[in-house]
Amino acid sequence: MTETDAQLTRRLERAITALLERRRDGASICPSDAARHAYDGDDEGWRALMEPARRAAWRLAAAGKVEVTRAGRPVTQAEARGPLRIRRAPR
Repeated sequence: MTETDAQLTRRLERAITALLERRRDGASICPSDAARHAYDGDDEGWRALMEPARRAAWRLAAAGKVEVTRAGRPVTQAEARGPLRIRRAPR
């Protein structure tokens, strides 16, 4: 049975949440951390999960659970260019 896009997104959202729960407040992760965490293999296959990991981060950001940042500043999806980081949203 193959995984649907919705199932993959939920798995990556869980990976992002789990990784951030292990970090101190204010710490961030890279979308690649979530892709590696969610990938079951030990080869470079996690790279195929990079775009889905970014989409999962944006879904969590829209829900107010995380912030997506560039150079330490929150960015919108329209502004996002280059390397991005993900951190817990302020409470």
